[in-house]
Amino acid sequence: MLLDNSFFGKFGVEYSPSDIIFCEFEPGYEFYFVQSGKVKITKLIKDREKTIDVLSDGDVFGEMAILESEPRSATAIAMTHVKLLKFHRDNFDTLLLGNPQLAYKLLLIFSKRIYDAKRRLMILLLDEPQLKVMDVLNMLAEQDPHLDFQDEISLSITSEQVASWAGMAEPEVQKVLTHLNKMNKIELYVDRIVVRNIRDFQRVVASKRKNMSA
Repeated sequence: MLLDNSFFGKFGVEYSPSDIIFCEFEPGYEFYFVQSGKVKITKLIKDREKTIDVLSDGDVFGEMAILESEPRSATAIAMTHVKLLKFHRDNFDTLLLGNPQLAYKLLLIFSKRIYDAKRRLMILLLDEPQLKVMDVLNMLAEQDPHLDFQDEISLSITSEQVASWAGMAEPEVQKVLTHLNKMNKIELYVDRIVVRNIRDFQRVVASKRKNMSA
C-alpha cells in the first residue's frame, strides 16, 4: 500500500457489496486507491458486460480521470465491503507536491495501467475464446524480458487469472486450456502454465488480427 491509514480520515470513502462506484461513459474526475476489499471493473463489449479486472488492497483505478478529460472507460463495482482513498484533480496536486516519492510511484503505476488497459482491450476484441487465451499467454510472455522465446516458457498464472484478463468465465477458459494441453501446446499446473512454443501463439493471433483489420 502506497499510503498509510492516516490518509483515510481525510480521503476515505466506503462502499457496500454491489454498490456502483462509477459507471462507464460518465464523466470522471476522481481516482481511487483500494485500502481494503475487492472491486470489480466491467466493460461493455458488443453489448455484453464483461469483467476485465478484479482489484484488491493497494490497487489503483480510475486514474485516467487525472490523466485526461475523457468519460469513464469502464464501470467499477464493489464486490465486498470496500474502503477506498479517493483523490480528484483539486487535491491531487497538493498530494504530489507534499510527497515526491509517491508522485514517482504513481507515475509508474499510471504508465503500466495505460499499457495494461490497451493490451487487455486487444485481447477482448478477439472473437474466438482460444485466441483470447493464447493472447493472454502472449501478453504475459511479452512482459518478462528474461524469457527465451526459442524454448518452452513457464508462466506463473492460474486459469482464474487467465479468465480475468480474457473477460471469460473460468469454466470456458478451463475448456480451452484442456484442449491446448491435449494438443500438446501447453502443460497445465496448479500455479503455472508451460507453453511449448509461444512464437506459434504469437503468429496465430497476429494472423487473426491482420484478417480482422483487412
